Amino acid sequence: MTNRQGEIIWYELMTRDANKAAAFYGAVVGWQVGAPPPGGPDYRMIVAPDGNAGGMLQLDAAMLAAGASPTWLAYFGVDDVDASVAEIVAAGGKVLVPAWDAAGVGRIAMVTDPQGIPFYVMRGATEGATSTVYQRRGMSHVGWNELLTPNAEAALGFYHRHFGLTRTGGMSMGDMGEYSFIAHDGSEPIGAIMRTPPGAKPGWSFYFRVDDVDAAMGRVEAAGGTVVKGPMDVPGGERVLQAIDPDGAMFGLVSGKAADA
Repeated sequence: MTNRQGEIIWYELMTRDANKAAAFYGAVVGWQVGAPPPGGPDYRMIVAPDGNAGGMLQLDAAMLAAGASPTWLAYFGVDDVDASVAEIVAAGGKVLVPAWDAAGVGRIAMVTDPQGIPFYVMRGATEGATSTVYQRRGMSHVGWNELLTPNAEAALGFYHRHFGLTRTGGMSMGDMGEYSFIAHDGSEPIGAIMRTPPGAKPGWSFYFRVDDVDAAMGRVEAAGGTVVKGPMDVPGGERVLQAIDPDGAMFGLVSGKAADA
């Protein structure tokens, strides 16, 4: 793939009911979700108006028995999956699913960072292809990536060393420390890292861009989701909310004009 080392190249929803999830996110974000392929596993493409926005994996009994639960995860593109996994383990991370080759897709592994937060690393199989699932201003795409972590400074160092994510400023969150903006190798910010607030769950969360967060709040609730924070204004002219889908996966929504870098 032509994405640079460390760029986010895919997003995935793990869910216990793909049909229900497809209906929910279709109503809230405007996605079309494809049919599962013949055979297994049940993996469906999530499609925004201008193309792919990610994938949806229905958790089977074996996955649930192994500890999988409904959540959103990111795939970081890397030049060499096996080398990246070895470096992550040496830094204190763990392997959740060893590297495997997905025919026609690429080589993939699921790991955690040293604070135990899961994500994937992947080398795409198609040379010359460029993922556009992350788009700062793209409607129905992830427009912001946010990491809540027990140790924000350690996380900033880890994701910088392994994926080129660099702190580009921040804002004070009072007793919670700094909300540190992150960019990939000096580009405009793609998200932020901060210490996990009391009562929140550590992990990566992703904000999908919609036309109007306040209107989308009604769609979340009507479709069976739960809004847990917001809507609220954030610096830069945007408005956000955080919610939980009907299966318990956390996500965010964002609307408004994204400030230029």
